[in-house]
Amino acid sequence: QVQLVEYGGGSVQAGGSLRLSCVASGRTFSSYTMGWFRQALGKEREFVNALKWIGGSTYSTYYADSKKGRFTISRDNAKNTLYLQMNSLKPEDTAVYYCAASGPGRLNSDFVHTSGAYDYWGQGTQVTVSS
Repeated sequence: QVQLVEYGGGSVQAGGSLRLSCVASGRTFSSYTMGWFRQALGKEREFVNALKWIGGSTYSTYYADSKKGRFTISRDNAKNTLYLQMNSLKPEDTAVYYCAASGPGRLNSDFVHTSGAYDYWGQGTQVTVSS
């Protein structure tokens, strides 16, 4: 069982930056595929980005096209922590942001964008961007 806890949400003005953190329990964090999703009020949960474990210390990075360039995913395996750096924030980035995890070898590359493919979810953290 993996538990995920997100930190770092808050309110920011348009053009600002935030960094979200997701701390995971468990001793095999490094081999998990980790992703960020977000859900705006009244909308479906959407994929932001993900780091898929390939083997050893190698990961593939996946981004939603609309998030590429402004949002950066990274991880610190020594701290069991996933990060989401968000720059040049826009009001339309307002949402609850969730981190998600999938166990080693369980998530095919074709499904990294699919929320249903992940096994574990954090409780979410609210990000509000004002104009």
